[in-house]
Amino acid sequence: MDRAIYIAMTGAKNNMLAQTARANNLANANTTGFRADFEQARSQGVYYGSGLPTRAYSQTERPATDFTLGNMEETGRDLDLAIEGDGFFVVTAPDGSEALTRAGNLVIGADGLLQTGNGLPVMGSNGVIVLPPLEKIEIARDGSINIQVQGQGPESLAVIDRLRLVNPDVANLEKGGDGLIRLNDGSDLQEDPNVTVASGFLEGSNVNVIDEFTHILALARQYETQIKMMSTVEENSDASVRLLQLS
Repeated sequence: MDRAIYIAMTGAKNNMLAQTARANNLANANTTGFRADFEQARSQGVYYGSGLPTRAYSQTERPATDFTLGNMEETGRDLDLAIEGDGFFVVTAPDGSEALTRAGNLVIGADGLLQTGNGLPVMGSNGVIVLPPLEKIEIARDGSINIQVQGQGPESLAVIDRLRLVNPDVANLEKGGDGLIRLNDGSDLQEDPNVTVASGFLEGSNVNVIDEFTHILALARQYETQIKMMSTVEENSDASVRLLQLS
């Protein structure tokens, strides 16, 4: 069988992977702080011995992430936070490592642990943030957490910790399969006092629904083309076999 069928197969495979990435973006169009993913593939010449690369396979490349800002939506909830401009919240990932997120829909767990909406502990300047029973909580623009302890008056309002806000170079960031963002150079996360938050707001996803849908349609047409090429190669192979049988 002609090796061209494998070339078409690699193209179809990468079209499917690209559609998966775009479909995931669409599925998270309403996810707080979500960052859209790009898909990418390139042609790679195939060498046979000392010959020239007369054929080229489609090769997957590491996808990138779109770090443009999403729209801020007002909620009025004290524990809803949106980072103003660039920057990230630091959280503890399920594997115990530090990770970054833009999702500021915070909640207080039953044990007083300050968490993201999906249950990840939020990091402060002094480590994981644990709050005592409280009457009221206010989070300032610099991330300072002010609380009124339960059973005490408004005069007891005091700062107990500060959110750990960082702003690393996006060129050194990589988004994992769990949706969390991590540094890819192994360096430590340094707090940035210039990062500020807006209380009572949430940042929406930066997914452009129309753009993603258009990409999915284009990738579907490319996939159909690759499948037709595979069929054509198979037909040519069968015709060659019949010719050889007649000779």
